[in-house]
Amino acid sequence: MSTVHEALAYAAGFLDGKGVDTPEVDAEWLLAHVLGVSRSELAASGARALTAEQDASFEALVERRGTREPLAYVLGEWGFRRLTLSVGPQVLVPRPETEVVVERCLARIRDLDEPDVIDVGTGSGAIALALADEHPGARVVATDISEAALELAAANRARCGLDGRVELVLGHLSAHLPGPFDLVVSNPPYVLPDEWESLQPEIRLYEPYEAVVGVHATQAVARRATAILRPGGWLVLEVGETLAAEVASLLERLGFREVGVTRDLAGRDRVVEGRWGS
Repeated sequence: MSTVHEALAYAAGFLDGKGVDTPEVDAEWLLAHVLGVSRSELAASGARALTAEQDASFEALVERRGTREPLAYVLGEWGFRRLTLSVGPQVLVPRPETEVVVERCLARIRDLDEPDVIDVGTGSGAIALALADEHPGARVVATDISEAALELAAANRARCGLDGRVELVLGHLSAHLPGPFDLVVSNPPYVLPDEWESLQPEIRLYEPYEAVVGVHATQAVARRATAILRPGGWLVLEVGETLAAEVASLLERLGFREVGVTRDLAGRDRVVEGRWGS
């Protein structure tokens, strides 16, 4: 049996050798998960001895992370704003930059008592569920073309206590949902096919290709938004950091006003938004 301190040192060294960017932090997350404690509680438990079962469980999780499987998949859950969501290889891992998307959405519907919102390509349900959680009056529809993703989104809806607040719909670009909506939001696939091989192994080997790589997906969502937004409604899009100017120009050509770009916490142009009609 090893102590917490010894287990963390072993795991950090192993993960570092496998090219994991944050080996110490990941080791802490994994061991805290095995022990059922928080990372802060773990820090005060350095001399604690692991049981043989805990040792084996921890080693198995570290081995998985060493293959570059995303930490969120290994843990089976991930935090997003105020929520903890179940995640798996059928959906993207919710990312900090997408939390900025939620911030921009909330800013656009804050003054509406019961805004009608649609999240196109919901995946785990992260955006839709966060909006419903943080705007109690919001009526949210979340769509996806993946049945597996919607099954996970449904599980997250129940886990977050938001049954009855978010409607899940299987379909492509919600062509059969006429609206009107006060807000259309989407994190569409925006990585180009020739960029795929350059991505981190965590993405390239594990995350769903169709949720990452897309050609003209952003343009398709923007054009569809013009048909389902109320006059004065907003479109909020997550975009690749090099694509913001291009997407902003597209929105202006489509007739959106007050088009703006917001940077993520790393200072990268990440969110493009615009107001529809007069």
